[in-house]
Amino acid sequence: MDLDEDKLRIIGEEIRKAGEFASEMQKHVHRSFKSDGSVLTETDLAISSNVTKLIHDLFPSSLVISEEEDSKGIRDAEWTFVLDPIDGTDVYSQGMPAFAVSLGILDSERNPVGAFISAPRFGVGEESLFVSLYPGSGVLINGNPFKMIGDKDNVVQVTTGSKAYRYLDFSSFNGKIRILGSTILHILSPILFPSVEASALLPCFIWDTASSHAVARKFGMDLVYYNGMPYVYDDMMLSKKPFHGSVYAGTEKGREYLRKALPPRPSLLEKTC
Repeated sequence: MDLDEDKLRIIGEEIRKAGEFASEMQKHVHRSFKSDGSVLTETDLAISSNVTKLIHDLFPSSLVISEEEDSKGIRDAEWTFVLDPIDGTDVYSQGMPAFAVSLGILDSERNPVGAFISAPRFGVGEESLFVSLYPGSGVLINGNPFKMIGDKDNVVQVTTGSKAYRYLDFSSFNGKIRILGSTILHILSPILFPSVEASALLPCFIWDTASSHAVARKFGMDLVYYNGMPYVYDDMMLSKKPFHGSVYAGTEKGREYLRKALPPRPSLLEKTC
């Protein structure tokens, strides 16, 4: 069964507004911490509650997975919505611009096929970024079709996380590293920026990748694990557990280069495999 596009437009508009709300609240944010040490704000909780309720009102038979709430719906639902109320909560809570409200859509085979991403302070020559991908359609950025520019097979600049030095061996990499603070934006950066070619991802969760992974696939890019196996949304990921090792995002040639040039540290594999 196809998703009703009119209902999806309502959800997309809610994600866009949630980004604006997050931006307005940023100057008043109260920074707190979860038991695992990760950052939490009232904005995360408010967006999670509002968006989760809206999705279940419009698509009651779907599964909704949110970082900040228990999963709601049937595990083997035809459609799975994956919400990150704020991706990059740490930078958001400090007043920095690279954060996003992100919603990914998985089909019945758990392929990432749709996305709404609102990054209200992170633009490409503009003041904000809103990405929309309806299943079966093309990617729109700020309402317009987008054409990727640059040779993405020749990897010179890579986005990655702020703790990459703990996870990756940089001794064979001669390029430049860009760190934004949001995994969603890290995966999007090779698409958005001509001089960024790929991304190296550190252990993270399903909500950190689902939306931008769907967008990347539309531009001929994908994600693979450090051993070359496809990055999939398996039962472990749906159970809200992080992947292990490292993951590389980019073209086939770009991914192969990064697997050799930025391999995971052996100590990491011993601990997580």
